[in-house]
Amino acid sequence: MRLAALFSGGKDSTYSILLAERMGHTVDVLLTFLPQAVDSYLFHYPNLHITPLQAEAMGKKQLLIPVEGRSEEDTLDKGLAEVSGNVEGILTGAVASSYQRDRMAKAAQKHGLEVVAPLWGVDPSMLLRRVLLEGFEVMVVAVAAAGLGEQWLGRILDDKALDELAVLKERFGVHPAGEGGEMETLVLDCPLFTKRLKPVRVEKVWRQHYGYLVVHEAAMLAKAGYGD
Repeated sequence: MRLAALFSGGKDSTYSILLAERMGHTVDVLLTFLPQAVDSYLFHYPNLHITPLQAEAMGKKQLLIPVEGRSEEDTLDKGLAEVSGNVEGILTGAVASSYQRDRMAKAAQKHGLEVVAPLWGVDPSMLLRRVLLEGFEVMVVAVAAAGLGEQWLGRILDDKALDELAVLKERFGVHPAGEGGEMETLVLDCPLFTKRLKPVRVEKVWRQHYGYLVVHEAAMLAKAGYGD
């Protein structure tokens, strides 16, 4: 099918594009919703202004949709209406959030679109390991859970970080993939990118029990095999 992907720039939405294309689907456009607050229930918030660089690195068209003056569900409906005539389905990176999945399914059904969710039900710990094995470079850009302190902001996920997340799951019940908003990420490189991103100017914002990293500026660097 021709798909529009819900794209936040994080590991799940990016990895779902890779898997969908391996399944034979074509991702025609990236749908990126721009909430006005960090505590959005439906949409990713940190560093959405960086997603056009990621879209460029993937060579994909992107549609940016501000969430203004209406409920998030109304904005989702508006976004799907804009692409419904050009695609047959919606791609989501949802892993375990029934809240997100149910609202997506309801909105998609209204516009005659199918929902493709290749990560749904995948074990979150195994999911992170698979992402790393695929060659993804993933940076933590927001945390909001016990055990995830300020030192996690800007951290690149690796095997050591995944082991620590497994411990935090046992101690505090942290979702290893951050599905409940415990952790948000930004993909700096992956097999879909022809260039990789390098944060140039960043700022940490910490609010007692949660925080996020603002990437004010990022450069795009050539990757081996893709020329200058």
